[in-house]
Amino acid sequence: MRRGIAATALVASLALAATACGGDSDSGDKAGGPVTITWWDTSNATNEAPTYKALVKEFEAANKNIKVNFVNVPFDQAQNKFDTAAGSKGAPDVLRSEVGWTPAFAKKGFFLPLDGTEALAEQDEFKPNLIEQAKYEGKTYGVPFTTDTLAFVYNKELFEKAGVEAPKTWDDLRKAAATIKAETGVDGYWGSTAGYYAQPFLYGEGTDMVDAGAKKITVKSPEAEKAYGTWLDLFDGKGLHKADVTADAYAHIQDAFVNGKVASIIQGPWEITNFYKGSAFKDKNNLGIATVPAGSTGKAGAPTGGHNLSVYAGSTKEKQEAALKFVKFMTSAKAQETIALKNSTLPTRDDAYTDQVKADPGIAGYQTVLSAAQPRPALPEYSSLWGPMDDELPQIASGKESLDKGLGDAETAIAKLVPDFSK
Repeated sequence: MRRGIAATALVASLALAATACGGDSDSGDKAGGPVTITWWDTSNATNEAPTYKALVKEFEAANKNIKVNFVNVPFDQAQNKFDTAAGSKGAPDVLRSEVGWTPAFAKKGFFLPLDGTEALAEQDEFKPNLIEQAKYEGKTYGVPFTTDTLAFVYNKELFEKAGVEAPKTWDDLRKAAATIKAETGVDGYWGSTAGYYAQPFLYGEGTDMVDAGAKKITVKSPEAEKAYGTWLDLFDGKGLHKADVTADAYAHIQDAFVNGKVASIIQGPWEITNFYKGSAFKDKNNLGIATVPAGSTGKAGAPTGGHNLSVYAGSTKEKQEAALKFVKFMTSAKAQETIALKNSTLPTRDDAYTDQVKADPGIAGYQTVLSAAQPRPALPEYSSLWGPMDDELPQIASGKESLDKGLGDAETAIAKLVPDFSK
């Protein structure tokens, strides 16, 4: 998602205008000369992209016959831009594809199947659930590049001062928040109104927005209503911050947490580097990371996120071969270790979790919660389902709509995205 990715549209538009994209557009490659491939990177332009640029130079130095045209595209624009470009045969040769986009673009025939190619030569080194999440109808369309999930992150100093521990359940969190407020004067928890951040509440009740296997919309099921009811209750009470439904809500929550103005939030590892920039976490070891609290079923879990590197099916054979070599390099153990050390992101393969990587308390902490991460169903439309929730949940949290009406409207909107699903 999503979620902490920031870059200006102006920079992107200038870069895209000045850059010949992949596929058929790089027809200027001279016979016998270097092959030029284009990579659309969708990472944070400030915090992550510089590391990728350095790795591109390293790759080019080792592969004199390949040039990589690096283009950083704002995450929130990349999906639509690629969809448009691929439809007109002008897409980049390699895309940093959010895991939810992968099956959608594979379904459209935009991605090259990677099974048996050089890019997946070390497939067994990757976490199996991440490989599975890169599949569509039995074929693999991406190599896991970064992974993430949501965790309960907290200020150890404030929790210790209040004499409370990381909560195991949402009820525990409500009680802890009240105690933290009483003992420190600081709110104990600040929740988000974004659909992605409400997902752990659904998992805690053993449900989801849809049942992909049964082709049924479940966002208004009794289990989902209970889940969203619990989510809603955590905006009202002692030590619980009221819902922020402004356009800058994400930044407000993040700023409050990193500067010690709220004791805990739900957040992902893409913010590790920004945690450390705040006054509350100058001592990195003050950052507490735990599995999200469990629901009434006793289950706890959060969605698996991250990105794959995928190859454009419309590129020439020569460019595809160069792209496969590039993807293999960028997802190698060495590159994954470098990325983790520089960007504080989570590697997708076990052999990249070296002692040096795990010396970062943020990475080590998030690694412990990965086992509770829930893979997304192989449903091309799945990532779009959070759109209706992003529309309705702020209305519910602000009191402008009832829970029943908001979920009913979300159900109607989701039915348009998956018209073959029953309610």
